[in-house]
Amino acid sequence: MRELGPNEILFILAAVRWTLLLSLVAFIGGALGGLLIALARTSELKWLRLLANGYIKLFQGTPLLMQLFLAFFVPGLFGWSVDPWMAAAIGLSLHASAFLGEIWRGAIEVVPRGQWEAATSLGLRYWPKMALVIAPQAVRIAIPPTIGFLVQLIKGTSLASIIGFVELTRAAQVINNATFRPFTIFALVAVVYYIICRPLSAYSKRMEQKLQVAAR
Repeated sequence: MRELGPNEILFILAAVRWTLLLSLVAFIGGALGGLLIALARTSELKWLRLLANGYIKLFQGTPLLMQLFLAFFVPGLFGWSVDPWMAAAIGLSLHASAFLGEIWRGAIEVVPRGQWEAATSLGLRYWPKMALVIAPQAVRIAIPPTIGFLVQLIKGTSLASIIGFVELTRAAQVINNATFRPFTIFALVAVVYYIICRPLSAYSKRMEQKLQVAAR
């Protein structure tokens, strides 16, 4: 056991970059998957809607921790070696795609039906109608809940410590095992998460208020 000093604090703070990088990778992967899910959920093809709905129910109805375990251990059953970084990125991306897909599906469907009908009356098919008329309006509506989910995703990266990925929480666990100063260490970690997430939460709330004012 050793004392908690500047080097230990710096080790914890240095792990913030891995938390942010994992959050960014998972959000980008989830955004790509979520876009496909949202489009599938609003598709005119029934089988595609059912498939996307099943995907959403699977990932929203199971714990994120279990999804990370499966992303880490299942590839090994087929002889594929997956390190904690790759497993965490894959698991969080799949998790994010289900939630972002549903958020964006809701944003698409809240666009007034008159807009859909007007685009149809102009002879636009599904893809041009979505890209030129519906999506620009849906993006503005989707910004607040998307940022709100990003906050949850950043906090969710702490679960990657369970499969051995050294992000902020895992770094704190390592230092705590060496110094046995849990209150100080995890209080510091809580403050760091708050500093990261608070500006995003405030921005999401401000955007939501602007949308409410614009809707009146």
